[in-house]
Amino acid sequence: MPYAKIIGSGGYLPPRVVTNDDLAADLATRQIETSDTWIVERTGIRQRHLADPGVTTSQLATRAAQIALDDAGVAAEDLDLIIVATSTPDFVFPSTACLVQAALGSKGGAAFDVQAVCSGFVYALATADAFIRAGRAKTALVIGAEVFSSILDWNDRGTCVLFGDGAGAVVLKAADEPGIIAAQLNADGSQMKILCAAGNVAHGKVVGDPFLRMDGQAVFKLAVTSLAKSATDVCAEAGIKLEEIDWFVPHQANVRIINFLGRRLGLTDDKVVVTVDQHANTSAASVPLAFDAARRDGRIKQGDLVMMQGVGGGFTWGSVLARM
Repeated sequence: MPYAKIIGSGGYLPPRVVTNDDLAADLATRQIETSDTWIVERTGIRQRHLADPGVTTSQLATRAAQIALDDAGVAAEDLDLIIVATSTPDFVFPSTACLVQAALGSKGGAAFDVQAVCSGFVYALATADAFIRAGRAKTALVIGAEVFSSILDWNDRGTCVLFGDGAGAVVLKAADEPGIIAAQLNADGSQMKILCAAGNVAHGKVVGDPFLRMDGQAVFKLAVTSLAKSATDVCAEAGIKLEEIDWFVPHQANVRIINFLGRRLGLTDDKVVVTVDQHANTSAASVPLAFDAARRDGRIKQGDLVMMQGVGGGFTWGSVLARM
């Protein structure tokens, strides 16, 4: 049975950077009070990248995908699987993955989207791993991409300061050596109301609330409890100890969640990859963007053991353990 080996990665962020001060000044014009100090103390976020009007998720995804393909030395026509994790697709259909496939000039392989919100990339990575292990694919492109700014209520201080836009991607190749060595995916649909965007389009009209809504305290509590157990379980599946992990790449939602989870798992700060200060929460893009940043600055190296985790609306969560 082949393993799925990560052989390349890429990330792309829209060029427009919005600092906390920039955002506070914009919100002040709507009589909404916030500040850099308020945001940093509660989230660790200092800035975010926002897409300009008209820029789509597939465009961001394609940029990240091409960088990952170049990094891996893989041609687009060699791909036999493309999975895009997103909650902000360009259209109802076709899928964002099909749009990316067309933009890359790849044809014939399977292409589809995965929707698990901020857990989406981990879900997509585990899915691609299953395809490769089953012999259904040999070369896969897995992307997390979002234009979350398009579903934010910019009059809701509790959510609009938290998110940003971007895309990250990895290329997987069938290999005789590990690879992805363990994965676990979970969901609890009974918790759907604590983080949701419950609107939709029907008969040409928006039905329901089209904006993201979140119960921050409930999300924090469920996130740290679920992810701690998931990390323990996936290590047990792989037959390794938590302290053997070289790098922990969690979902970049809030530095308080990241720090609390790291301490709970007994991981020192120098093993935890943090980009939330620069990127904010980019939902399905957050894990691959953080992973790529740590690869490119030399932290994540060949042979390292890396745990990636996502947690998001649904309520969904999961972990993937990979040997580089």
